[in-house]
Amino acid sequence: MKTLDNIAVGERAVVEELKTSGAMRRRLLDIGLSTGAEVECVGRSPMGDPSAYLIRGAVIAIRARDCRGVVIKSY
Repeated sequence: MKTLDNIAVGERAVVEELKTSGAMRRRLLDIGLSTGAEVECVGRSPMGDPSAYLIRGAVIAIRARDCRGVVIKSY
C-alpha cells in the first residue's frame, strides 16, 4: 500500500482511498482529495515537511502524517 507521503517531487498519482476519519477526512475531501483525484507533488519545504501538492488546479501544503491516510497508485 503506497500513501501520498511516499511520492517524490514531480511524481503524479491517483487517489485510491482515504483511510482517515473525522475532521481530517473532511479537510482532505474539502481540498479535493477524493477517490480518483489526480495529485502531483510540486515541492517540499526545506526541512522536508510539509510537502506541496497540486490537487484539482490548486497547490496545497499537507503534512506527512496527514498524507499517510491517503492511499494512492502511481501513474
